[in-house]
Amino acid sequence: MGAGALAITALAGSAGDTQSRATAAAVPAAAAAAPAVGDACVPVGTWRMAGSAPAQPATTADVVKRALAAKVVLLGESHDSHEHHRWQLQTLAALHARHPDLVIALEMFPRRAQGALDRWVSGGVDEAQFLHESGWRETWGFDAALYLPIFHFARMNRIPLVAVNLDRGVMRAVAERGLAAVPPAERGGVGDPAPALPAYEQVLFDSWLHHLPPGEDRGSRGRDDPAFRRFLESQLLWDRAIAQGVAEAAARHPGAVVAALMGSAHVIHGWGVPQQLRALGRPAPLTLLPFDREDDCTALVGGLADAVFGVAAPAPAATPPRPRLGVTIEAAEGGVRIAEVASGSIAERAGLRKGDVILTIAGRRAGRAADVAGAVMRQAPGTWLPIEVQRGGRRLEIVARFPPAPDEP
Repeated sequence: MGAGALAITALAGSAGDTQSRATAAAVPAAAAAAPAVGDACVPVGTWRMAGSAPAQPATTADVVKRALAAKVVLLGESHDSHEHHRWQLQTLAALHARHPDLVIALEMFPRRAQGALDRWVSGGVDEAQFLHESGWRETWGFDAALYLPIFHFARMNRIPLVAVNLDRGVMRAVAERGLAAVPPAERGGVGDPAPALPAYEQVLFDSWLHHLPPGEDRGSRGRDDPAFRRFLESQLLWDRAIAQGVAEAAARHPGAVVAALMGSAHVIHGWGVPQQLRALGRPAPLTLLPFDREDDCTALVGGLADAVFGVAAPAPAATPPRPRLGVTIEAAEGGVRIAEVASGSIAERAGLRKGDVILTIAGRRAGRAADVAGAVMRQAPGTWLPIEVQRGGRRLEIVARFPPAPDEP
């Protein structure tokens, strides 16, 4: 994967991408030394209207009233934050209580997953089938438990879920070849994005520089660098895809409020998705963000979002990491091929070898790499994992033994 693809993932909300990092680039350097954080400006459990400075207190009723008037609401997140998703669910529930005609648009799914979302909302598939049919592990990869309460809320209330993204491969193709080389027919009909606002382009440039491979001469790179221009086009296409999907959902459901969930980097300052919505002729959406207790109050500048809500995630329980099987895998006919076996790993001790084709794992067919990864992730410490492999002309039953968890202190 090239530097452009890495930067796309990092900026759009990977595990290391928090809302505070996304906003930091827009804060004047002189303000960075201010010590105030979180509760000093956005107390936990409260709303602050952040369209102008200083941010003013607001109630949930105030925010919902503005959401009903705007018709389109963008809810930012750090993808790996349980607390951000709890806040999103709370906000969705408040909107639904006042206006049951609600649609939830999701950055997490490419358009091709729409059928799986429809079957889930209608009650036609169970949780495991839904995650499998939607390609969750391949297309998003974050722990599904982060999002499942929202998905169940939608299913319980028959709220349409709408997939508004493109396959990651489309963005990678643009980052590698440029937008002109990837016609609309290859990008799901998503049109050419509006140009980046100067401040947004600078944030994207800083992210691109940061993710250049080690040893690259960053000092000689400028915003006219062809590689950066291609990366910029890929990021703008990502914003455009979400915006176009949201606009299409709003057109299909003219009486509904469309609430769209996405990484905060797509929302802040009206730069990303909001600007693309305006370019599509849509009225300005209402932009809402969570504000973590640890966030620097200097990030709460006027225009960061229309409103922010103070959150504080509980301290995570100290749990040992699950052991890894220790293999690198790739697609193969009839199963999943082991490309490498790590020295000293559980796989090596079990007798797995490079070139083995995994046919079944935990009693289930291994048709995709995600099937193997999912089985390993579900494996508890101190248990055995049966794996059937094809080695040459033989089928072998192998048992991988996962060590018990270390004793509690």
